[in-house]
Amino acid sequence: MDRFLYVSMSGAKETLQAQTANNHNLANVNTSGFKADLSAFQSRAVQGPGYASRVYSTDASVGWDDTTGAMTSTGQELDIAIQGSGWFAVQGANGKEAYTRAGNLHVDANGQLLTASGRPVLGDGGPISVPPYSSINIGRDGTVSIVPAGQSPSTTAAIGRIKLVNPPSSQLQRGEDGLFRTTTGSEAPADASVSVTSGVLESSNVNVADAMVKMIELSRRFELQVKAMRTAEEDAQSASKLLSMS
Repeated sequence: MDRFLYVSMSGAKETLQAQTANNHNLANVNTSGFKADLSAFQSRAVQGPGYASRVYSTDASVGWDDTTGAMTSTGQELDIAIQGSGWFAVQGANGKEAYTRAGNLHVDANGQLLTASGRPVLGDGGPISVPPYSSINIGRDGTVSIVPAGQSPSTTAAIGRIKLVNPPSSQLQRGEDGLFRTTTGSEAPADASVSVTSGVLESSNVNVADAMVKMIELSRRFELQVKAMRTAEEDAQSASKLLSMS
């Protein structure tokens, strides 16, 4: 009976964990450049005395989906998307280099080029600062060019180039802040083969239909595990009554 209850309890717990990961994907369905979390159930034998007749499941992360999201045209000069594989380099909260594919950028009041989440975009020499300008453009190689304020449109100045990298997906891991970093903690080298397109954003690669179906499936699975725990309790009460009668 104890094993029956343990298997049911652990199943409900692991199902809730899987539901958390799935709901996190759904919550980020409109987040530019978001990569869906992947998880899978694995079977584990219940250890202990007696015959090995019980198996319970555990939910574990198996990484993230590295497929490219759909490209959406915005027409905004600071919206950029990477074509194919690659990443933008940004500065994390700890000051170290991190990577993202969210290209919805903006320039703050201090002239810093930032991501939508407020992380500084890194260039060859550190965070990119933008002087006052009348227009701005980001080239395919990540070069940021402006027409300085008060100058004619024919006057164009390159102020920096966004660092673009392309480490293998197997060498990247996602942090709690949603940014990616190398598994070794080192900085990935710049890759000149990575190109970007201006006026376009990469959408999340979460499949909404699949995530909704999975949410319903996990909800039903959780209800089944709770029902099994109730059955275990009822069986225990019945056994106690039988033993008390004897």
